[in-house]
Amino acid sequence: MNTEQVAQEIKTRQVPVTIVYDKNARATKPIILNEGGADSSKSYSIAQLLVQKFKNEYNKTFLITRKTLPSLKLTAYKLIIDILKDYGHYAYLKHNKSDRTLYYRAHNNLMVFLSIDDPEKIKSTEFNYIWMEEAGEFTWDDYLILKLRNRKKTIEKEPNTMFMSLNPVDELGWINQELKKDTNVEVIHSTYKDNPFAQLADIDVLEGLKIQDESYYRIYTLGLYAKLKGMIHEIIEVDKVPKIEAPITIYGLDFGFVNPSVLLKLEIDIKLMAIYITELIYESGLTNTDLIDRMRAVVPVEDRQDEFYADSAEPARIEEIYQAEFNCLPSDKGKKSVWNGIDFLNRFTIYSLKDNVQTNSDFRSYKRKVDKNGHVLEDPVKYNDHAPNAARYALYTHLWERMIDMVPGWVWHRGMQKEEDKVEKEAKDAKTAQQGKNGPVRVSVDVDIAATKAKGIGDNKDKDEKKEKPKRESDDDSWVI
Repeated sequence: MNTEQVAQEIKTRQVPVTIVYDKNARATKPIILNEGGADSSKSYSIAQLLVQKFKNEYNKTFLITRKTLPSLKLTAYKLIIDILKDYGHYAYLKHNKSDRTLYYRAHNNLMVFLSIDDPEKIKSTEFNYIWMEEAGEFTWDDYLILKLRNRKKTIEKEPNTMFMSLNPVDELGWINQELKKDTNVEVIHSTYKDNPFAQLADIDVLEGLKIQDESYYRIYTLGLYAKLKGMIHEIIEVDKVPKIEAPITIYGLDFGFVNPSVLLKLEIDIKLMAIYITELIYESGLTNTDLIDRMRAVVPVEDRQDEFYADSAEPARIEEIYQAEFNCLPSDKGKKSVWNGIDFLNRFTIYSLKDNVQTNSDFRSYKRKVDKNGHVLEDPVKYNDHAPNAARYALYTHLWERMIDMVPGWVWHRGMQKEEDKVEKEAKDAKTAQQGKNGPVRVSVDVDIAATKAKGIGDNKDKDEKKEKPKRESDDDSWVI
């Protein structure tokens, strides 16, 4: 097959699209701003349109960008590669994985994937099409630099265009306050109702936000700007975890399937009251067997006897992971554990690696419910809360009671020490004393191993008896806060 035959083969393929694709394809202004709710198909539609242009136009250069490289790799870069493979086009392209470029020789088209954490990267390059995915992450200066580079020579009927996509989170940000005043900007609004391929389970979650939090409902369901109140945690993004003297290392695990399963590694500097978070797993569609395989890939054998605290509502999954020789323990999810856990986590400075794309996104959007009168409530919104949950499971369960023992008066919530907390603590202390240990006690789970072998849950019922946990420095009662 020669070059022209290849081009014709690619050009004649047909795929389903949404109305969001049609609106972007018909847009005529040089800047096309896609604002909207979750699952509206805005990102997918832009990716489809750029793939179509990449295959049908000639002598074009495309820039696909996000603010940071890790986020780019996990989103727009992966999305376009997946679409090209799904449509059968990828085999006709030259993919330089080191430079993250795609070259379509038949039409002399180049697609470049770059992060703009340093705008100097693109000052000597010109483009015909630019896509700023999650445009709210960029600064006004980033936008101006990109706009200046969107000027490569083209033909009149194929004008240079900048596409932007985002959820309208920041009402006071530069996009809403400045960009939309520009008459050269065409705004395309979309919600899940514009996407006939949206999954029913996802729609139920989005509509459920209406009774949880009006701001989230406006942003993620209606695709409208809203003022966010009640943000819960503040994180500081860092490039790497520093050297910590006598660190406490634990893991937090939040189970999911439709929602992502999340495994976080927490390295704690108790003297400085600082936590450093590393995202090890953040993935949807994992069975427990899949999850264990992922855990084996990211956690070295010598670290698997550290404590892994998981959602106690899933005892069978915890037991299966424990049987796979990870020291997996149920988290404390008793009375007021969410409120107390949030408060406890906020007493630490929370550092998170810049590479923790999904985790950082979860933390930045994690907030308390706000009622119709604008009053901030105690309960958090149950949406994109997976990473904060995992971190809270680990920190609260592992350190809460230890801090009570080491720091007088630690059990304070909003400055009020509850008598019921004292009673609960006394009961737990009595139980702990029977075990002769200061740390958390593994709660045995009543699982019929024989009945579950067929499902792959556990192979050796004697593993609990044979396994000896190595003593770690963080288990020593002598460490000081």
